[in-house]
Amino acid sequence: MRITFVHPAGFNFVPGQPDFSVLANRMPPIGILSLAAWLDKHGHTSFVHDCLGPFAPPTIEANAEIVLATEPEMIGFSATTSGFMDAVDMAQYIKRKRPDIKILFGNVHASSIGAPLLEHFPEIDYLCIGEGEGALLDYANGMPVAQISNMVYRDGARIVSNPRRQRILNLDALPFPAYEKLAGFPDAYHLPLFSYIKKQGATMITSRGCPYTCSFCDRTVFERLYKVNSAQYIYDHMKHLRDNFGVYHINFYDDLFTAQKKRVFDLCELLIKNPLGMQFNCAIRTGHTSDEMLQKLKLAGALMVSMGVESADPVMMERHKAGVTLEAVKKTVEQIHAAGLRAKGLFIFGMPGETPETVKVTSDFILSLNLDEMNMTKFSPLYGAPIWDECVSGEEGDFIEDWRLLNCLNFVFLPKGFKSREEMDALYNWHILRFYNSKTYHRTFAKRLWQHRWSLWHLIKNLPRVIQANRYFQSNQKRLEEIKQNFPKHSRQPTNLVPLLGEELYADKVSTVKVSLPVSVQKKAADVPLQSAEMSEE
Repeated sequence: MRITFVHPAGFNFVPGQPDFSVLANRMPPIGILSLAAWLDKHGHTSFVHDCLGPFAPPTIEANAEIVLATEPEMIGFSATTSGFMDAVDMAQYIKRKRPDIKILFGNVHASSIGAPLLEHFPEIDYLCIGEGEGALLDYANGMPVAQISNMVYRDGARIVSNPRRQRILNLDALPFPAYEKLAGFPDAYHLPLFSYIKKQGATMITSRGCPYTCSFCDRTVFERLYKVNSAQYIYDHMKHLRDNFGVYHINFYDDLFTAQKKRVFDLCELLIKNPLGMQFNCAIRTGHTSDEMLQKLKLAGALMVSMGVESADPVMMERHKAGVTLEAVKKTVEQIHAAGLRAKGLFIFGMPGETPETVKVTSDFILSLNLDEMNMTKFSPLYGAPIWDECVSGEEGDFIEDWRLLNCLNFVFLPKGFKSREEMDALYNWHILRFYNSKTYHRTFAKRLWQHRWSLWHLIKNLPRVIQANRYFQSNQKRLEEIKQNFPKHSRQPTNLVPLLGEELYADKVSTVKVSLPVSVQKKAADVPLQSAEMSEE
């Protein structure tokens, strides 16, 4: 079977203007590259189109024509919540021109909502819930859809949700992602600026799932089960990228790379004993990292490790990131620096309970840590996260349920501790400028100027576009602000859909939410049937 996988671009807040964010960071869509390699391994023909890729045209229609030119029998869209309506528009265009092509949607948005999406979007033939390898291979091999676990489909007027299938237990059985199918890889794909020394760069994901439960995290794709690639598989994967694509830096985008300590030590031993000349960045868990592990990571080629902190307000931490303390964060940063590694802190601004005071406390704490790098995300509620009901209840703040804006770049949720989103934006910008204008950051950056030469060269090469972006936003600031405050939702986007969770994730939600929700919200959530391996087709 011929299947084409599509990574939709998502929403650009300035229609008609290029998405300048890809200048700072353009990452390959690992998920669909993995699915393409899996189908190829089993004798099928796959293609990949990245609508955020370096050669992708700017319009829905032009991207759709590129996809149609591959002559697919099925098109699989891997869509996050913010990219979902972009994918729907493309699917609608394709169905008008080629109604015989089957359209399948997967990824987190489909997995967290499920069957109701088919009620609203007739151009979608199937949803794939959870992992895609098994369901897609069954379909490509000709198995009737009614017999394929993880699939949601129409049977006449009925919408049927098949049972969830068992997760893949041996991730080493999967082939390496089909990077060769991605036009412009690796030269035109690049890691976040100033996060690497060597080039070229690439990303890897070496595990599925996360053993922890944070209030803001959606785990509907992989649910609770945490599985990993072996140390040898990771080493071979790194070597594959180096030998075949000239990659010398890896960003590991696992939810938590060091959760299995033995695997980390085994990988470090392989990289120390048989060096690849590569560097990497990864995520660690605050308070669960030893001096020995950090020293091994450094010897193995680690450059920077990141840790999720989210907030420095004790009440906010207990509410959203249980098990992490300020003392543990401070100690972990000290350990990271003592091992000769760079430390990056990850924070979230705007979750329920946030106030101007908690943000200022967090900002003060961040500056006290002497972090090498910092990322503060604007909170976007996710359907499958334990905190979703709390956000939509109206009890904790005002929520704009516009899927296109749920990209962690907009304050869609206004906590009741703030007067307006403009106040949130002002405080956010104050903190960003405060961190990057600090003497400590300037001093550290200046010392590493030569190390950052490839990032600086990237900026110089794209200087005309940087200047263009700056001029555009400076000259249109007032108009853009008006658009931002009054931007209409996509005409076809439904609202008030209820997440469809498995039994374990539903239990996590109940145990994680720290506030009492209105009875109407509790009843609405309780009335939705749970997804489970035992769900019947009826």
